[in-house]
Amino acid sequence: MQVIILGSGGPLPDPDRAGPATLVRTAVGDLLVDCGRGVLMRAAAAGSGVGAFRAVLLTHLHSDHICDLNDVFTMRWVLSFAPSPLTVYGPPGTSELLRNTVAMLEPDIGWRIAHHDDLNWRPEAAVTEVERGTVFEDASVRVTAAPTDHAPVRPTVGYRIEDGGRSVVVAGDTVPCAGLDELCRDADVLVHTVVRRDIVEALGVPRLNDILDYHSDIQGAAQTAQRNGVRTLVLTHLVPAPGPGTEHEWIDQARAHFEGEVVLASDLSVVDLGG
Repeated sequence: MQVIILGSGGPLPDPDRAGPATLVRTAVGDLLVDCGRGVLMRAAAAGSGVGAFRAVLLTHLHSDHICDLNDVFTMRWVLSFAPSPLTVYGPPGTSELLRNTVAMLEPDIGWRIAHHDDLNWRPEAAVTEVERGTVFEDASVRVTAAPTDHAPVRPTVGYRIEDGGRSVVVAGDTVPCAGLDELCRDADVLVHTVVRRDIVEALGVPRLNDILDYHSDIQGAAQTAQRNGVRTLVLTHLVPAPGPGTEHEWIDQARAHFEGEVVLASDLSVVDLGG
């Protein structure tokens, strides 16, 4: 089991950090959590791609987490040689999102079918809307969801992915909450979005200050990991992106509240759980 951070950035374009996306490699295939900017480029660099995605798991429908879903959906279609619906799990609203994605792509779909004689089916997605409980189970792999708190964005979910006794939690955007605690209990790895509260507050820009009430800061993420017995905390969706030479500040802030291993993610960071 492996965790690969495909995109460690946030909403602001960054030349070195793609948008939020995490790949979890399991015994039954790759599970992609969120589809931020540049996801397929980073997946290619990790040796994965649409053909390897067993499922896409969406934590919520904020634009920075879904902006390249249309690319994943289209490439799954055009790179297949037989109908191969994209399996998508996400909170309520995900089915409508995929219908709207198809509507947006209608001209492209028509052109491709007209051009390729061997492409005579339309792209499809098999969507399951989830809020809590087991959402996927196959052989040794089980995925469970629980609600998180990213208000006013509702509903939002986090996922716990288990395979052969190992467990990874991908929190998505949230503040500390009971649902996240439920997912994190005794997990091997917690992948958590974080904001540098000290930097954002020092900037004093109202629109930036607003992000503090619905994203966890480093302290909150570290305390969530500590009280639930998590072994490794991966900090990602880094806002603002760390300046060169400041990476240790992020790690030090987490270590002040968490006794386990801390990883400050960059694109294509890998956490290997073995098995």
